[in-house]
Amino acid sequence: MSSSPSETATHPLQEFADHVAEAVGGTAEFQFDTVKVRVPNQSWVETHATARDDLDLVFFSWLSAIDWSNDVEAGDPLDDEVDERIELMSALSDLTEGRLVVFSTDLPSENPTIPTLITTFAGANWHEREAHEMFGIHFEGHPNLIHLYLPDSFQGNPLRKSFPLLSREVKPWPGKVD
Repeated sequence: MSSSPSETATHPLQEFADHVAEAVGGTAEFQFDTVKVRVPNQSWVETHATARDDLDLVFFSWLSAIDWSNDVEAGDPLDDEVDERIELMSALSDLTEGRLVVFSTDLPSENPTIPTLITTFAGANWHEREAHEMFGIHFEGHPNLIHLYLPDSFQGNPLRKSFPLLSREVKPWPGKVD
């Protein structure tokens, strides 16, 4: 039984993902029509400069993080263990074809630190301040890592899984956390 051309053809975005990964020295993932390229944290800034200068990914749209932790303060424990880390992500796109790439790197859970992107993309300023405030990521070289939302006296990082939520202490989560 032969395969149809659509079954054997590589998706154009997969080819694009592979091209971007090769250019920045990362590994490509393509799922759900989303291009994600994982890079070492030591090349975070260089990756973004290469993407901007060589790949025409000139639009910085967002930066955020995920706390991959087994220590869940609210809800039931996880079913499966995860490699504990902070995953830092940013999204860049071109302005002609609308192709978007999510760049990802892993930082240690304890003392997550990485150089700032604001010399490469000035728009990263606010996003890095938010990630610093909410996840405790220190962006080396950032000129103004001050709170955006929380009072200056606030202690902790509310989007870390180990952060105790007062609302869950008053009324426990009704079921398993998805």
